[in-house]
Parts: sequence; C-alpha cells; structure tokens
Amino acid sequence: MTMKAMRNTPKVKMGLVGVSRDCFPIELTRSRMKQVVAECRKLGLPILPCTTIIENETHAMAAAAELRDKGANAVAIYLGNFGPEGPLTIFAREFGQPFMLCAAAEESRSSLVDGRGDAYCGMLNASINCGLRKLRPYIPPVPTSLPPQTAAAIAHFVDVARVLLGLRGLKTFSFGPRPQDFYACNAPIKPLYDLGIEVMENSELDMYLLYQSVAGEERQIKAIARDMAAELGTGNRYPEKLHQLAQFELALTTFFEQNLGSREFGVFANKCWPAFEKAFGFVPCYVNSRLATRGIPVACEVDIYGAVSEYMAQLASLMPATLLDVNNTVPDDIEIPDLRGAQREDLFMGFHCGNTPSCCLCEGCGMKYQLIMHRLMEPDQTPNITCGTLEGRIRPGPVTVFRLQGTADCRLQSYVADGHVLDAEPNSFGGIGIFGIPNFARFYRHVLIEKQFPHHTAVAFRHSGRVLFDAVRMLGIEDVWAPRPAGSLYPSENPFPA
Repeated sequence: MTMKAMRNTPKVKMGLVGVSRDCFPIELTRSRMKQVVAECRKLGLPILPCTTIIENETHAMAAAAELRDKGANAVAIYLGNFGPEGPLTIFAREFGQPFMLCAAAEESRSSLVDGRGDAYCGMLNASINCGLRKLRPYIPPVPTSLPPQTAAAIAHFVDVARVLLGLRGLKTFSFGPRPQDFYACNAPIKPLYDLGIEVMENSELDMYLLYQSVAGEERQIKAIARDMAAELGTGNRYPEKLHQLAQFELALTTFFEQNLGSREFGVFANKCWPAFEKAFGFVPCYVNSRLATRGIPVACEVDIYGAVSEYMAQLASLMPATLLDVNNTVPDDIEIPDLRGAQREDLFMGFHCGNTPSCCLCEGCGMKYQLIMHRLMEPDQTPNITCGTLEGRIRPGPVTVFRLQGTADCRLQSYVADGHVLDAEPNSFGGIGIFGIPNFARFYRHVLIEKQFPHHTAVAFRHSGRVLFDAVRMLGIEDVWAPRPAGSLYPSENPFPA
C-alpha cells in the first residue's frame, strides 16, 4: 500500500530555478536548464521551471515570487554556469523552502571555449555563501553532472523534501505519562520545538473523557466496526470487542480533526498500558495499526520521538510504517535459508504487541490478546481486557530501521540502517519478524546501547536509508549513525581482537 491511498502527508511541488553569472552567457544556463526539465519529465517527475534566470538580487526576488505563485514548496537551484553566489542564496533565503544546489557539467571538448560554464567552480562559492547566511542546502553526492544525472538527483531530493515539509507542518498529540520504568520513552520536547514541531500533551483522563464523548455516535461506530470485521476476516477472534475498539478509533480521529490547529499533519503517542486496559476494557493496538495504515502513526507507551520517527519513515518510504521493539535474539535452531547479507549474530526479532498495519503482516494475521499483559492483569482467566492486538508475522522484504531521538541534554541524534525482514518463522507471539541487518551486532553495541537510544525503532517497509540520512542531515543533526562494515571501527570499539 502506498501513500496515494493515505492521508496526512505533504505533496512536494518541486521548482527549478536557473542562475547565471553576468559575465557568462545567460543562454548557457537557459539551454542546459531546458535539458534538465526534459530529463525530469522522462522520469515522470512533475517540475515547475522558473522563467526567471537569476543574475542579480532583483531577479532573485522575482524568481521567489514566481515560484510561490506556481505553488512550489521545494526548489532545485541549478548553476548552468558559474552562477552569482550572493543572489542565489538571497533567493534561497527569501523563498524559505527546502532547496538543493546542483550544477551543470561540461558536455564536450568542442564547447570548452564559448560554451564552458565553470559551474564546478561556482558550486564552491555557492556553498560558502550558504554557510555565511546559515542556509542548509541538499547537495547531491555528484553535485556537478549532466542532465540525466541531475534529474535523478532532483527526484531523490523530492523524497527528502517530503520528510522536511512533513516535519514543518507536524503536531504531536500525546495522551498520558509513560508507563512505569519506561524512562526511555520520556525525552525533552525542546528539540522538537527547535525542528518546528508542535507538541500537545494530554492526560489519560482526557483520553477517557474523549472516548466517552463519542459514545452516542452509534451509526459511525457501527460503520467502523463493520469495516474492522471486513479487514480482519477470519482473524476476527474477539468480535465482541469491535464496538469498543470502533468507539476508540472514532474518538481519536475526531480529536485529530479538531485539534490540528495551525498544523497540517499529526501523529499520536499514547499511553497503552497498564492502567488503560482496566479503564477502557481492551488493548488499543489494533486501532493504532489501522490509523498507521491511513498515514497517522500512533506510537506506543507515549513515545513522542518514536511517533515522529515513524512518521519520517512513512514519508521517506511512501508506505505505512510501524514502531517495534528491538526485542530479542534469534535462537540458532531457527533455520533461515537466506540471511540477506547479515551474519547470525546480526539477527534480532522486531516485536510489538499488535500495532503494525495489517498490510505489513503476512496472510493469516488476526486480532488476539496480549500475552504479557494477560499474565499481569488476568492471570488464570479467559482473556478479556487484554484483547485487541493485531498479531502475525511481519512480511519478508526490505526494511529500514530508524530513530530520531532527543537526548537528556537536549541534543538531537539519529541512526538509520537498511536490511530485511527474513523469510523465517519467528515461533513467537505479537506482531513480530526476524530482522537481518548487515553489521548490526556491532552497531547494536556501539551505537544503540552506547549512545543510549531507546528500545523502540521505527520501521519503513522499503529501503529508505538514503532519504532519511539526507533528511536528518538537512535538519542540522550532526550525530547520525549507520552500521559500519568490518574493519571500520566505531570510536569506542576496542581495536584489539578478543
């Protein structure tokens, strides 16, 4: 399932503006830019070319106004020749949206006199001027390239810009304090404000009153319950719980619509145990999975940074995402025919009670009861208040695990790693899968543990590491980690073999 069928996501409208230094032929930028537009259209990439070529400050202001009028909310600044670093950065500042810098490579030895653009040199000056104005552009790995490569870089930046725009318009809703002894889910909110994210914190009592407030909307509740039954099919093992779950879903979606306020997008981070079950009479996991399927992530255990991370994974992948515990090791007696580049020591099981979207689980998933909570709350009893999880094996395929986290001293740090959910039976309960990420064993020790990341990780169901890494760097976060191959040591790693 892709984001085309989902809500709660920005649509990137990519602009393209050319710049030209006045001592170079403006036609060089204009003609090269036309080729880039043509290559973008070959890729099926909608592009909004700016008719104004920027040579001076007046052009910069006119170009910003033109692209705003066209509805652009991100832009590629294209150096068709050396380019004027002052006006182009003035444009970037005035336009005020995510931007990338890219430049034209020389095409042929036959054009190295009258047709030489020197954009390779101009990129250096443009970068310096961005630093002087405290602007943070995206610069591709190969900044100066021919039109097909430039178009491919712009297509990548569309995905990066989507993440940035989503965060700019985001509001996090939380309900309740974290569960006891879950200090990992409690983090300072100031770094979220630094990113421009709004935070609205509420209590468990607010949630309960909200649930009660929609009790009279019987027609809507019944319609939601029917939709749940259709989705679950033969996996509807506790049909008597659907009415309560439907009422809870209506409460959350109603609250969402009424409280976005100044923001376009929202996510939830909600208390889900242990008091929840005794008050509401069910586990909310299945509702969380349904909202995530529609593009509204709901993080467990009041994990605000987990909700933001899950949303970023969703925007980067254009697919529903989930939040899982980096949970347990994989016994050697579980046979796994293909480790997808990982070693046995790199494997782990990603697990949560039942919040993963049904489209990300294997056929045969169903609504069950939460075993761990049942042991705690209903020992030796038929499951009742602990029913409501969506359980099944996570479908095999490519994944990215990702986390954005605020530290105790209000810094932001992040990690990202590509891997696979392996085609193997976990032989356990919950929404669960066996993850194989190359070089994860050392990464787990020297990054996740040592850098004090929480046990929750966001999961994108498509390789999205490249997009997320670039997006996080554009947010100004320097402390970004990815797995290192054998022979490349982490700073704290002992260089002497055991």
